[in-house]
Amino acid sequence: MNRLFVGVEIGGTKLQIIASGGPPSVTRRFRTTVDPERQAQGILDDIQLGMAQTLDGAAPAGIGVAFGGPIDRRTQTVIRSHQISGWQDFPLGQWFRDRWPGTIAIDNDANLAGLAESLHGAGLDQDPVFYVTLGSGVGGGLVRQGRIYHGAAPTETEIGHVRLERTGLILEQACSGWAVNEKVRRAVAVHPEDPLANWAKNHERHEARALGPALAANSPLAHKILRSTVDDLAYGLSHAIHLLHPQTIVLGGGLSLIGEPLRSSVAAALPDYVMAGMLPPPTVRLAQLGEDATTVGALLLAEQTARGTRYAAETQDSRIQDK
Repeated sequence: MNRLFVGVEIGGTKLQIIASGGPPSVTRRFRTTVDPERQAQGILDDIQLGMAQTLDGAAPAGIGVAFGGPIDRRTQTVIRSHQISGWQDFPLGQWFRDRWPGTIAIDNDANLAGLAESLHGAGLDQDPVFYVTLGSGVGGGLVRQGRIYHGAAPTETEIGHVRLERTGLILEQACSGWAVNEKVRRAVAVHPEDPLANWAKNHERHEARALGPALAANSPLAHKILRSTVDDLAYGLSHAIHLLHPQTIVLGGGLSLIGEPLRSSVAAALPDYVMAGMLPPPTVRLAQLGEDATTVGALLLAEQTARGTRYAAETQDSRIQDK
């Protein structure tokens, strides 16, 4: 009987759990929307429900957990969540071990989505790959030679917290799904006659999802919001380009479902913010694994930890070395 690996994605908008005998295939799935008012405890309750349904009595060979926020990999402790209350200094690894004995591995969600896209998606045969997730928050992950670059513990490549101005505005506050939700709400309140307003009514609390169809309907308001968001995103990504010089940038997360209008706009905006010596800028691609990117990355982490391999993550003290 094949061993069963489990990948868990804990985000600010959704919780996903998938199981597989070996990534990237998926054989079982659980998905639910996160209610921020239930805080961390509500998500933990849903994890127990989802694990019971996904495992169906089976014992997992390994569990990989992707958390939407900074974690300390040394202690498998959540440092904090910037979207959901109740996670600060939470011993997530121990919580899983108390309920499902076995191999548990935890990493940042953007790191694991970047790993999955690098090995099985839009970043295949590209190196290095810089992945940026545009979800409830904004996160980044760098994969080089098939391995996640972590830097000094416990921090990550937190591009979402790159400042866009000295007064403190950060990329996440301008380009996350939640930030774009607010942009849409404010805009349609002033311009209820715009086609975007009609689409937004169908996506209460998730108004950013209205941008795609509104752009297709040639909404002036949707185009204005896209231009503003893309300009901030390209400026933020230019810092990653200057410091890391990736071959490819992969755009993922819920906002990336806007699709080609987002990708092509970012690609067109980047040259204005990148030094001449680095032109042309990296190729910009859309994530190919969609909503499965993070959970497939978690599966890869579970498998590599259980098998004792090293392609998915480094120890806390190691650095990537050129061969």
